[in-house]
Parts: sequence; C-alpha cells; structure tokens
Amino acid sequence: MSSLLRSRAPRRSPRLLAVLAPLLALLAACGMSGTSTGGYLVGDGQVQAVAAADRGKPVDLSGTTLDGKQLSLASDRGKVVVVNTWWSGCGPCNTEMPMLQQASAALGDSATFVGINIRDTSAANGLAFQRQHGVTYPSLYSPDGKAVLAFPAKYAPRTIPATAVLDTQGRVAAIIRGSIPSKLTLTETVQCVIDPSGQGCKGFE
Repeated sequence: MSSLLRSRAPRRSPRLLAVLAPLLALLAACGMSGTSTGGYLVGDGQVQAVAAADRGKPVDLSGTTLDGKQLSLASDRGKVVVVNTWWSGCGPCNTEMPMLQQASAALGDSATFVGINIRDTSAANGLAFQRQHGVTYPSLYSPDGKAVLAFPAKYAPRTIPATAVLDTQGRVAAIIRGSIPSKLTLTETVQCVIDPSGQGCKGFE
C-alpha cells in the first residue's frame, strides 16, 4: 500500500518549477527563509554586465504605482531604464536611495528611473519614504513580489535592494544585487549600456 501511495504522489512539472523558482527566491529575500541582515538577503553591490547576445527577451512589466497611477515599461522602449527594488524598512535602501535620486538627476533624459516597492504593507509607507529622500521618479507597488517575475530568472533583481539596467529594447543589460556602491558606479553603468564601446565597458558589447 505504501509503495502504491508513493507511486501516485503528484509530480511537479519542470515548467511549473521554472515559473515558481524566481518567486520562491524573492520570498527568501523578503525574509521567508534564508534570511540575512534585517530579515532579507543583500547582495555584494558588484556590477554584473550582460552581453547583448545573452540578454533574452524584453522585460514586460506594468502595474500600479505607489500613488495609484498605471505604469508600463513598454512605454519607455528606446530609452535605457533603471529599475530598483526596495522597501522602506531596508537599511541598505536608505543608504542608496539618495544616490539613486542623484543619478537620476545627473542622467536626465538619458535614462528613465523606476522603483519597485516589494515589501511595504501599505503604499502610504512607501510614499512617505520617497518623500523623505526627495525621490522624484515613480515606483510600482508590488508587495507580493510578483513584479520581479517579469525579469529573466538569471538576471532578476531578487535581493533587496537590487538595481537592473535595461537597454533600449527593454532587456536586462546589467544587474547590481545589493546597494549601489556610488552614484558614479550607476551613471557609468548606464553610460556603458548606452555606448558599450566606451572605455571601461568590457562585457556590455
């Protein structure tokens, strides 16, 4: 009988596991398991460049912002887009948020910045955090973390914080897991995505 029961145990398809993997990783980063500083996983802040041939499909991400507006990354095709995951209770997020805003101001029309709030229990908390740091760019509100599933699993911004830089086609061209080391690091990364032939841009071609 026991062997019969074992033989009838449901099997999880490889396709289902592939879909669930990024979400499970995000839940780990949000403190469900495998926790680190403050109940979430943090990265090392290193820039991982993604060669053009390895970037895969464009990120198809849309949703509602913290202030209740609709936003779609598809509307920014043709521009480099910087996507940052954060929440108000994250220490590294507090550290890097001023640098992100400074980078956004410095890059101007060269890049669009979008945040993804993936842990705050209310949009009001996220909005208060943005006001505190003078953030002028919008953030999608995704407390269930599903917004991260729009990214290829290999390059998903699963840690808190994490910053992905999308090329003009909407594909992940660089990923920084953990707090950005400096405003300059981010602006130079964006410049390498814009012009991969530039000095110091090895790996972006």
